[in-house]
Order: sequence, then C-alpha cells, then structure tokens
Amino acid sequence: MNAMSAQSDAPYKVLGTRPIRHDGLDKVTGQAKYGADVNFTGMLYGKILRSPHAHAVIKSIDASRALEMPGVKSVVTSADLPLLSARPVDVAEGAALNPRFLSNNVLAADKALYKGHAIAAVAADSPHVAEQALALIQVDFEPLPSVLDGKEAMEPGAPILHPRLYLSEGVFFRPGGLLDESEDSTPSNVASHFDLELGDPEQGFAEADVVVERDFHTKTVHQGYIEPHTATARWDPDGRITIWDSSQGHFSMRDLTALVLDLPVSQIKVVPMEVGGGFGGKLHVFIEPVAALLSKKAGRPVKITLTRAEEFEGTGPTSAAHIHAKIGATKDGRITAAEATMVYEAGAFPGAPINLAISTVFGPYDIKNIRVEAYDVVVNKPKCSPYRAPGGPPAGFAGETLVDELCEKLSMDPLEFRLLNGAKEGTRRITGQDFRRVGFLETLQAAKDHPHYQSPLDGPNRGRGVAAAVCANISGPSAAVLNLNQDGTVSLVEGSPDLAGSRTAVSMHVAEVLGIPVMDVHPSIGDTDSIGFTAFTAGSSATYKTGWACYEAAQDMLRQLKQRAALIWDVSEDDVDWSESQFFHKSDPELQLTIKQLAARTNATGGPVVGRAAGNWGGESPGFAVHIVDVEVDPETGKTQILRYTALQDPGTAVHPSYVESQLQGGAVQGLGWALNEEYFFNDNGQMQNTSYLDYRMPISTDLPMIDTQLVEVPNPGHPTGVRGVGEVSIIPPVPAVANAIYNAIGVRMNTLPMSPGAVLEALWEKG
Repeated sequence: MNAMSAQSDAPYKVLGTRPIRHDGLDKVTGQAKYGADVNFTGMLYGKILRSPHAHAVIKSIDASRALEMPGVKSVVTSADLPLLSARPVDVAEGAALNPRFLSNNVLAADKALYKGHAIAAVAADSPHVAEQALALIQVDFEPLPSVLDGKEAMEPGAPILHPRLYLSEGVFFRPGGLLDESEDSTPSNVASHFDLELGDPEQGFAEADVVVERDFHTKTVHQGYIEPHTATARWDPDGRITIWDSSQGHFSMRDLTALVLDLPVSQIKVVPMEVGGGFGGKLHVFIEPVAALLSKKAGRPVKITLTRAEEFEGTGPTSAAHIHAKIGATKDGRITAAEATMVYEAGAFPGAPINLAISTVFGPYDIKNIRVEAYDVVVNKPKCSPYRAPGGPPAGFAGETLVDELCEKLSMDPLEFRLLNGAKEGTRRITGQDFRRVGFLETLQAAKDHPHYQSPLDGPNRGRGVAAAVCANISGPSAAVLNLNQDGTVSLVEGSPDLAGSRTAVSMHVAEVLGIPVMDVHPSIGDTDSIGFTAFTAGSSATYKTGWACYEAAQDMLRQLKQRAALIWDVSEDDVDWSESQFFHKSDPELQLTIKQLAARTNATGGPVVGRAAGNWGGESPGFAVHIVDVEVDPETGKTQILRYTALQDPGTAVHPSYVESQLQGGAVQGLGWALNEEYFFNDNGQMQNTSYLDYRMPISTDLPMIDTQLVEVPNPGHPTGVRGVGEVSIIPPVPAVANAIYNAIGVRMNTLPMSPGAVLEALWEKG
C-alpha cells in the first residue's frame, strides 16, 4: 500500500499511531464468537417460509401438517404478532418508523409484497427437519401484478402495493404510513416527496453560459457482507427475552423487537456478538422477533441463520434510482445553478434514503441557486436498507458526471474547476445549514499535486477520471464506563458494535487522556443491560461518538485520581496537577504519583475508581473525498480494467491511520463493484436470478490494483480530538470517477449502472 498522510500539528502521543487491534488475536486464531457460534443445550433451529410471488394476496395459511411432523416444536405466522399502528412513530434511535410496516416486513400479513417475503416460520430439532416442515405449510396465494421499477410505479394504472398509503411531504423525513378508512385517498406508490430549494435556480440558469443535463439510472445493489443474518432467542418462563445477535446496533435490535412484539424494552436483553460485516445491511430487524416467538411457543432457545439466497431475497439491499440532473456555469467556471429530480426505490415498504441523496448530489460545491426534488417510491422488491453513504453513489454518479462534462465544455482542468467551486467553511447547503471547518479544498489541492494526477497516461483506450463527494455522517447517544484495575490497567465497557476496529480506536482515546499504553486498556462491548444506550454503528459514527464518550470518561477518571492524590498528600486538590502521565504537587516536585501507583492504593483511599460518561454527542463530521482512477477499456469486449487508483480524504484527526486507510480502500472497492459489475437481476415475475456470490459479481483481488491512499488531516473543531466520520464517503466517488475515465478512454458518456461490459458495448454501438 502506498499510503501518504499530511499529519496535523496536534500534540498527541497515542492518537495517530498504529497499535495492534485488541480483537486481532481472537479473530486470526478463530476464537472470536459470531452469531452462528451460539449454541445451547436443547436449542432448536428456525427456518422461514418465503413467498414465491412478488405480489400476492395471502388468502389462508394452514400449518397443521407441519406441526404434526416429528421434531417440529413450533410454528408462527403474522397472526402471532400484535396489530400495530399504521402511522409513523419515533422509536429506537429517535428515527421515524411505521410499526405496521416493520411488523409486516418481519412476517407478511394480508399480502406478500416481494419474492422472498417471510410468510411463516418453523422451529425444529434440526435445520433439516425444519426445512422439510416448511414444505408442509399450505399457503393459498392469489397472485397480483407486480411493479419492479420506481418510475413505472409512479405511472397511472401501476399495481398498487398499499391501497391507503399516506404521502409524507415536508422538511423532515417521515416514512409513509397508512391512512384511516375515513380519510380520502388516491391510491399511489409514492410514500414521500421532498422539494428543497436555495436561491433562484431559474435565474441561475439564465446567467449560465454552459448548461448540461442528463438522465441516470442505477440498479438494486447488495451490501456484500460475509456473515449472514443470525440470531438466537430465548424466551424464559418469567417473560424475559435474551437475544444473541449479529447486528450493527444491539440497542436498536432490542427496541425494534420490543416494538414488533409490543413489549417494554426492559423485557428484552440483546447480547452483541462479533459482526462479520454489515455496511448498513444489519440495521433492520428481520429475524429477531421470529426467533423470539418460536422460542416462546416451544419453551426452548431458537436459532435462525439465513442462507445466502435468503440474504439476497429476504433482507434489505440498497435502492435503485432514476435521476434527472442539470447544472450550469459561466464561461469562467463559476457554477450558477443546479437542479435534480430523483426517484429512489424503497422496496416493498417506505424508507428510501432520499433525504441523504438530496444533500449529496451537488453537496461538494458552493452553489447559490439549487433545487432538488426527490421521491420515495414503493415497488415489489425487498425493503431497502442503508448501504455505506446511503443514497450517495447514485446521487454522486449524476452530479459528478455532469461536473466532468461541464469541465470538458469549458476546457477547464476538472480539479481546478472543483477548487474554484468547492465547499468551504460558511458554504450554505441546500438543507439550510452552513459548513463549519472542512478540508475539501485541501483535499482537492492534494489530489491536484499527487504524483498520480501529474503522471502521464499513455496507450490506446485509456482514460483518467476524477470525482469528489461529501457525506454528512451522523452521531448520536453513547456511553462508556472505565474501571481502574489495581495494576494500573483500565477495563473499558462501551456500547458500539465493532465493525472495523472501533474498540481499538476508542481505547486510544482513553490511553491518550490517561497517558498509558493503549494495550493497557481492555475494551469490551456491553449488552443492553450492562451499558447505557448507544446508537448503532453506522454513518461513520462509532469512533466519533464513542471515542468522545471514552475521552470524557477518562477525564472523569483523571478528576477522581486527582482527588486521591490530594488525599494521599493531605493537600488541597488545587495543589495537584497532571502532566506527562504523572500527578505532581505544584510547589513540591518531590511529590509525584503515577496512575499505576495510585491504582495500587485505591482500596485504601476510598475504593474503586470508575470513570463514566454518557451523552448525545452531537455536532457534525462531514467527510470529503477526492478519487483518481485510470482505466483501460477493451472496445471488443466492453471490459473496463482498473489500472491505477488513488483515494484522498480528510479524516479530521486520523486516530489509527491504518484503519482510516483501510476504510478508504474498502469503500473504493465497494464503489468500483457498484460501478462495474453489481446488480440484482430480476425476471418479469420479480424473481431474483443471481442469488449467490457465484452469480452476483463482486470485485475480487485479481480485478483491482492496490488502492493508494492519502490522508489530508484537517481536524474537526466540533470534536475534542478532531475526529470526522471516515467510512461513508469513500464509496461515492468511484462510480462517477470510473464513468468519467471511461469517457476519456473511449468517448462515451455512461448514464446507467453498472457499467458492465455489455452496457459499455451497447453504448459504443449506439455511438457508432
């Protein structure tokens, strides 16, 4: 890896280093425990019956023959679930959800709304018996016409998924609900509609010397995690439920399971296991309530582990999208106006990430006149889930392709153009907020100066493309507890599931404050009964919020240790100071104590020392990235070969540079897969045709060169250690960067994803 870093001037001793990750030994030796590793005496195995139809009325379900089968202990359907409200409510992370839709996605009620929709579930002594029992459940379906495309779903006469779907419009994202019978309604598949405007776009376009516009279309894509969804539930006779879960947020799994089962959250404990990938795909509840109900009926623990085909057909991919975008600029390169109309597919239930797409499409630029309209549309596909920078890649594909075309028409260097128009501190976004200190211009300049951009690119059918992106990232509540051991080490309990080394990153915050080696901090992730509420690991938030909580918990521990030192010396706390990993008396240099020395005397000076912190760690941490890619296109086959790739990004303070570099590389690889290969293939009946990793084409190591990286550290003033979110934005630039490179290689503008060999050939043939 060719990694470069422009280091900040912050005087850190631990932050910015590259220690071995705390979970490394367990993972390389196979000792780490994942969801499927949970086993109990008497445990049953759950299997789920899924709809063979993309759209069908469920007239009846008869499970009597399955229940009579030897080894079968319980069967559940939607009839075992409480009837919940059909209006949005604020639950879990404070987000708006529709309880009825959530429940109906877990187990279909009146209708099956996609091929793979869960209909019923069986628990048996073995997975083989459970599978056999599924075939004995008789379901009377009445197939209905289906609709698989968002734009087609908006047309008059399209099949309607939810006859009384409520249209949500306004500034804040509220997933649609169902209207009451007494309310008038026009049947529609549009769940949400937003129309945001800044300035006067019409006037802005009138001032432009050059205007470009295009239509773009992207397909449904999977997150591509390795470990499938798995959960084990035990419903005890006292009514308490314990769930061992593979998810990105055990508190949200607790809260959502409680919502579906209509139980108080105090009745459910969720134990987090190691997570074998998620990327946003493990934020929704799918199998947890089902396993719990099966356990209640059977009186034994029940484990459900999905197959790969179930992952594709029965969980949440990202949204396909249609985007019409337009941008204009003066002849000297100033953007005067931009607008976009976006249709994002939600799948069977509302909730496409259109709010994030709105802020992404032209987000990297200072544009005074801008308008974006977006639609959240239901179709007969699995309910969408977030995927790394949710909504970002399609939006970035549209925006950055147009920016590149604008540069071509103006005969301007693409990075010079972006430097001229790039967002900076004070830039007003379409959502109305102003950026605080960001490092976009610095990252652009680093890209322009990079040896990759400065190097020649020789040879036929070769092209270089660049693209930029921003992702807002998120934060949320988090808690941390530190226990000082008598040998001077510190036990840390925190609540962020670890997907990419966050245990080490947050431990580094503790070590930095306390002045101890990072390996003297022993982190663990507490279950929902053992640590305060912590929002899910998503939106590049774990190191930001839980690192902040750990920083404050360490400060709390320092305050208590200062009191202990004052007690030992029989002086005022005001006389005690801290520096260079030691407490010392301000006027008597002979009085000094290390943390280890104090730790050995804690019981004699008042008992255990416990540092605590909890809060809703707000503020912003937008991530800006610039990517450079060289490609070679074979005009005979349409294959695009990646020759060289460089990802540059502002991570704020790079807490663990190796982790940051790997996030840039991982996001780039996923974005390249989205750009060149990945898509769900559906037949006319809504059945996915490529439900395995043999058929769903993801990049492999031989497809790509090493992804070079450069970190441009511009510390975030809104975080005590300067942290910004890192993991999201890196997936956005690869898509338009490759599209721009293909154009420079063969003179064809691609406007459909993926840019597969067949799609490239069709574009070449159309060009003639």
